[in-house]
Amino acid sequence: MKNLFVCAIVICLFSSCLEKLDEKKLAQTKWELTELPGLTLPSSAKATLNFGDSLKVSGKSFCNSYGGQAEITDDKISLKNLFSTKMFCQDTDAAERNYLQAINQVNTAKIEGNNLILLNGTQKLLIFKKQN
Repeated sequence: MKNLFVCAIVICLFSSCLEKLDEKKLAQTKWELTELPGLTLPSSAKATLNFGDSLKVSGKSFCNSYGGQAEITDDKISLKNLFSTKMFCQDTDAAERNYLQAINQVNTAKIEGNNLILLNGTQKLLIFKKQN
């Protein structure tokens, strides 16, 4: 019983380190992709995710620009009405397709320090670092 109590305290302490996903914390922020699990990111271009007023999203998917709308309910996030330009860039094509596929699967997010982690359930899809 004592071990169970200690485990519960440790879990509470670690979970308090995670920032709750909040529209106010995301509004007017800019993020740069640092990790797309299972893929080496191209060095010739960057992927970004920007949150504007009312959680309008925009960014670069290495080659093309995209935009849409984010909605937050508790720690659930959905990206809706996403659109993008359709230029072909051979050097970043594979990364761009993987990025866009991943961003369309996002349903959960969390902020850990200066990192925004976008997930599908518990599977990490995209990890961003906050830009100043």
